[in-house]
Amino acid sequence: MSSLLLLLSLAVAASPQYNVGRLATPEEIAAADVSVLPTGLGLPAGQGSARDGTDVYVSRCAACHGVDGEGRAGYPPLAGGRGSIASATPLLTVGSYWPYATTVFDYIRRAMPYEAPGSLTPDEVYALTAWILAANGIIEEAAVLDKHTLPLVQMPNRDGFTSDPRPDVGRKR
Repeated sequence: MSSLLLLLSLAVAASPQYNVGRLATPEEIAAADVSVLPTGLGLPAGQGSARDGTDVYVSRCAACHGVDGEGRAGYPPLAGGRGSIASATPLLTVGSYWPYATTVFDYIRRAMPYEAPGSLTPDEVYALTAWILAANGIIEEAAVLDKHTLPLVQMPNRDGFTSDPRPDVGRKR
């Protein structure tokens, strides 16, 4: 019996064809193609304000990130820490550290809420992004974010990063 297993193992190893799975359909590929660039390329249709995001935040985010975005139960804070980056005890939050508001949208869309990533609608993601930005004093509570206005948001630490000039890691900024 061990000879048979060895023979099967060699046959499988020599064969590039496993007859497992199938090619993804164009619709499946499109559903997984959710990248959002700093320029806003890839943002979907939809909109939301911090006011719209309040109920969504309370029901889907506050248990981990605190009622005001202060963080709790080992989950990171989302708000506060502005101006702390150069200090001995920097607090890395959306308002103190992140360089692009579009990245906030992209992260929420892909990874949140923790127990059901990718389950939020585009309107909910815009509203949550607006809620977090407003909690950090970056936008007004009534500001409406969409694929046109979100890329225009200037983050406080936008210029706090330096590019890596090595030729093997990409272009210079």
